[in-house]
Amino acid sequence: MTITDTSRHAETSAPINSVLAQRWSPRAYAAGATIDETKLTSALEAARWSPSANNSQPARFIVARRGTESFQKVVDSLVGFNQAWAHRASVLLVAVANTKNAEGGEQPWAIYDLGQAVAHLSVQAHEDGLFVHQMAGFDPAALVSSFGLEEGFVPFTVSAIGELAAPEILEDEFLQSREVAPRERKPLAEIVVVND
Repeated sequence: MTITDTSRHAETSAPINSVLAQRWSPRAYAAGATIDETKLTSALEAARWSPSANNSQPARFIVARRGTESFQKVVDSLVGFNQAWAHRASVLLVAVANTKNAEGGEQPWAIYDLGQAVAHLSVQAHEDGLFVHQMAGFDPAALVSSFGLEEGFVPFTVSAIGELAAPEILEDEFLQSREVAPRERKPLAEIVVVND
C-alpha cells in the first residue's frame, strides 16, 4: 500500500485537502526501512512553524532512530500493546511540552500548542510519503528519567514514523484487521455543538 492508494481515503462530507483525507495511522511499519533524513527534517520544520500562543513555541521533540540507545529507551517506555508493533518504525518521536515560561510560570496552552505542532508534523510527513501513528500508551516518568528532562518538560505523546508495510507483518489478527478497516469519524453535526 502506498500514499496514493485510495482505499484508505476518508469519505468526507465536504471537500478537504487531499493530504488530510489520505492521512491515517498505521501500525504495520517496514522494519528494514531507514528514515529519509530530508523528509524527517521537513516534518520537524513543519512542527517548528506551527502556531503557538504568544509565539512561545513550547514544543520539544526527542527523535530516536531505530537501532539507537534512545530508540530502545522509548520502546521500553511503551505499554505492551504498543511495544508489539512500534519497534518496527524507523523513528520514535517523543512530543514534549515545555509547560513553564522563562519566569518559571505555567504555560497553560503548552499542550494545545504541542498538539498543533505534532499535527503539522504528521501532515507534512504524510505529504512526503511517511506515516505517523501517535500513541498515549507510554510511561512519561520513565522518559523524563531516561532522558534527564528538566522540570516543566512533559512528555505527552510518542509517535511512530516510517514507511508502510503490509498488514500481514503484524502478528496479532486484531491489529491486522485494524489496518484495513474502514476509516470512521463522528458526523460533523455531532462535533459542531453551535453553528449559528
